[in-house]
Amino acid sequence: METKTNSKLEKIFKSGVMAVTSECGPPRSSDPAHIIAKGHIIKNHVDAINITDNQTAVTRLCSLAACIHLKLQGMEPVLQMVVRDRNRIALQADILGAASFGINNVLCLSGDHQSFGDHPKSQNVFDLDSMQLVQTVRHMRDEGKFLSGEEIKRPPSLFVGAAANPFADPFKIRVPRLAKKIAAGAEFIQTQCVYNLDKFELWMKGVVERGLHEQVYIMPGITPMRSVGMAKYMARAVPGMDVPEELIKRLSGVPKEKQAEEGITIAVESIQRLKECKGVSGFHIMAIEWEDKVPEIVERSGLYPRPVVE
Repeated sequence: METKTNSKLEKIFKSGVMAVTSECGPPRSSDPAHIIAKGHIIKNHVDAINITDNQTAVTRLCSLAACIHLKLQGMEPVLQMVVRDRNRIALQADILGAASFGINNVLCLSGDHQSFGDHPKSQNVFDLDSMQLVQTVRHMRDEGKFLSGEEIKRPPSLFVGAAANPFADPFKIRVPRLAKKIAAGAEFIQTQCVYNLDKFELWMKGVVERGLHEQVYIMPGITPMRSVGMAKYMARAVPGMDVPEELIKRLSGVPKEKQAEEGITIAVESIQRLKECKGVSGFHIMAIEWEDKVPEIVERSGLYPRPVVE
């Protein structure tokens, strides 16, 4: 099996087994104990753990430091990097820093606008966009050069990912936009939370028709609902989210104390259905401060035990 990096995630994909990732949000503190504890809860049930980068534009322990903490615990982190907060100098510096600690995966993102977070008057950067960041990492890795053209004596070895939202409007540009990210150099894709399975499958049909599934590994995002209130909020207030009315009705028909359990069951059913969708290479489970439920979801979905790769 030939791989371009030392990434465990890349090896899992190339072995032909469905990959499983999850994510952890760092604490709003300099104490790493919380993020390490989260990692230990899920480490045996996933192949890699994404560390979010000041998600929702709220200041937290930085993604790079949190990844290092997990790496030192023997876990496989995925460094999430947003272009909102750093110019190209800082982005390239952090890429080198991550590689120097043996971090082998990066997910390139735009980042939520700062107006949504706790520092709404802060200055954004967006020196590069997310596609340009993908290009940058691939350029540094494959060409061994900085954007300036200067050579890198020891280039970083990172497996490069990007995000996709199959549900944002206009729908007709969703597949072409994915094609652009692949052309930029994305090697794996983690999607927005998938609740509208019919629409996701329609998107995947377009992906397969263009042969894009043969150029990139696609992981649908899975987020279990804790309650009907959460479902209604995500449907109403979270941009780019597509929560079908029938899902809300299903949760509404369950007693309040049973809604979380029903949300887990819906997540498991979604994975089981999408495992049969051509072009799907794995799943990205975003439990959002509900990490203790990730092992149950993975086991009930038939994705456990996880394979061992060298």
